[in-house]
Amino acid sequence: MADVIDYELFGNDMQLVEIELDPDEGVRAEAGAMTYMEDDIEMQTGTGGGMFSGFKRMITGESFFITTFKNNGRKKRRVGFSAPHPGQIVPLDLSQYNEQFICQKDSFLCAANGIDIDVVFTKRLGAGFFGGEGFILQKLHGNGMAFVHAGGTIIKKSLSSGESLRVDTGCIVGFENGVDYDIRFVGGFKNALFGKEGLFMATLRGPGDVYLQSMPVSKLAERLYANVGSRGEQGSGGKGASGMGAVVAGGILGSLLGGSDE
Repeated sequence: MADVIDYELFGNDMQLVEIELDPDEGVRAEAGAMTYMEDDIEMQTGTGGGMFSGFKRMITGESFFITTFKNNGRKKRRVGFSAPHPGQIVPLDLSQYNEQFICQKDSFLCAANGIDIDVVFTKRLGAGFFGGEGFILQKLHGNGMAFVHAGGTIIKKSLSSGESLRVDTGCIVGFENGVDYDIRFVGGFKNALFGKEGLFMATLRGPGDVYLQSMPVSKLAERLYANVGSRGEQGSGGKGASGMGAVVAGGILGSLLGGSDE
């Protein structure tokens, strides 16, 4: 049984979730996600189940270690966690999803003590080779609250049985375990060559809930790099400015993609 925790979300575009812990309650979080914690909360960092558990998290893009924050005091205490890049936090009550939820790799933020994080592979070979974001996903299972983060704005779609939705592969945050996931070719020569949407799209088929994000961190970093690089070229017309723009953009991209691993 997972701990029963209370929470509150703060902010709009750079959200933070504050978890309220009763005595002896705990919350597990990705290493580096904690923003603040009150007195009596003890922090313990470990693999969360042995070396194998740590390696499984690394495969999904998370840190090898996971940190548990436990309230060892005699009254309620609070701890806050923030997302690593601009976007929103999605609270998930896993008891409403048959205690299982599939989410994009590296999207996990924190969860009540007792929630397990596992690795799941897409069922079809096409999804594995052409998924764009990779064929390794995360499975959260347990009967408590879990929190994942998404870039930009969150969109929730409830698909009925047999209803399908085609999505840019990087824009998927997560979906119910019963939703069918596949990767398909966009079709059409001009679409593939000039559409700039990639050669493949994800197809999600219901029934079940699907969460989407309007600006995944990979797309944000790509646009920042392209914008800074082009401004550098226009600024002086020389290679020096272009190189400087690339250096600046590279630093921003590195902080976005690697900031959570510090």
